[in-house]
Amino acid sequence: MRGTLLRYRVMATIVGVLLVVLILIGVPLANFDGSSMWGFIPSTPAWVTPGSGAQQLGEDITHYLGVAHGWLYMIFLVTAFLLARKALWEPGFTVVTLLCGTVPVLSFWAEHRATKRVRREYADELAPGSTPGPPV
Repeated sequence: MRGTLLRYRVMATIVGVLLVVLILIGVPLANFDGSSMWGFIPSTPAWVTPGSGAQQLGEDITHYLGVAHGWLYMIFLVTAFLLARKALWEPGFTVVTLLCGTVPVLSFWAEHRATKRVRREYADELAPGSTPGPPV
């Protein structure tokens, strides 16, 4: 259980940090130039100058981190699902945990909630010096 929990926590943290940077830094820098955004938002705040270095940085962040977040989110889903199966979570708890990886900042709450639950329910197995269960 210890290794499964650790893999889940690492992936949840990586995905959460990338999502925060992507949504709170990359998207505003790339898109908040006073123009319309994505075809359905008529006007954005004019925080950056179109064609500026800041806007290019935002474009790079959204392009590269967007792709990285998408791939790493798939790995997160697998690690979270494996933890859910091993910890015998009910479907509702599992689905909430999986979906929270798509919401900036909320993903950190979900990771904390899941870790707290696993540590409470498997305290004996996770205790230092305990004999680990079968490998996952």
